[in-house]
Amino acid sequence: MSKIAHPHDRFLKILLSDPKRTACLLRERLPVEISELLSDELPELVGGSFVDQELQEYLTDRLFRVRTVHGQEAFLYALIDHKSYPDRFVGWQLLRYMIRALEQWERENPKWKRLPAIVPLVVYHGADKWRIPNNFLALVDAPTGWRQYLLDFKFSLFDLGHVEDHRLSKQPHLRAWLLAAKYATRDGKQLEIKDFLVEVLTEIPADDFMLIMRYVVETYRNYDEKDVREIIRRVRPEEEEKMMSQFARSVIENTNPKWTQMVRQEGERKGKAEMLTRQVQRRFGTVPDWAREKIANADLSSLEEWSLRIFDAQSLDDVFTDKV
Repeated sequence: MSKIAHPHDRFLKILLSDPKRTACLLRERLPVEISELLSDELPELVGGSFVDQELQEYLTDRLFRVRTVHGQEAFLYALIDHKSYPDRFVGWQLLRYMIRALEQWERENPKWKRLPAIVPLVVYHGADKWRIPNNFLALVDAPTGWRQYLLDFKFSLFDLGHVEDHRLSKQPHLRAWLLAAKYATRDGKQLEIKDFLVEVLTEIPADDFMLIMRYVVETYRNYDEKDVREIIRRVRPEEEEKMMSQFARSVIENTNPKWTQMVRQEGERKGKAEMLTRQVQRRFGTVPDWAREKIANADLSSLEEWSLRIFDAQSLDDVFTDKV
């Protein structure tokens, strides 16, 4: 599997691992005749994936068990396509995956009399607009008069790129996730939506903010360290150094060239900060808290300057006071 696919796969699975986010997405994006018959129970995630091994780089799936208002058991199958272009064979893929899900259900219910319904939903966040028919029979080559005798089904489509940003979801806790996913494949638009991204990120919990920002770091190719720091400062400034340190470690797996340099610089900065702390301790016998904080928050050029001053300094002030 391509390393580029890992962030999408992980992010989208986390997005749909929260029952409240999932319930919101399904109610907002399924046809009303389906969503209005869903009970108030939160959807239950069914373990496992039905996607073929060779397609796991491009597709993420989630199967949910739900109840209708009439007490019937049903399944909602969400297939998330994160290719940059839509796949015209998605109807065939859905059919195979739904059959596998039913086969799994049959093994668990060997005395069944009627099969549960499976409603498919395709979520697409690729860069190209989706122009493929959303029914299975569009793939079948047969005379028109045969259609009523042939297998067919429709799937609901949620094309993030076809929805205005502020209409991605009515719920702030879901809208931020969908906005991040939408622009992960749209390099040319990422800088344009930075202000709106900041706006929606201020409405979500701290844990969600961390997960979304990690995804941004890994997939937004037009964001560099400066852009990421700006977003964190505007949303949760108290988390800046902690988050940047974590990103510096985790982004090594990423292929974004802008962040490769940032990782090297962060490692060099930390090394110089540790060396300067030891030098101060050896030269003056102790490192007060204010000096430790100053060293921890300093950039690379300041650390280099202070490291040179320490050899001639008569006091800590001589090391850290800004020279005019």
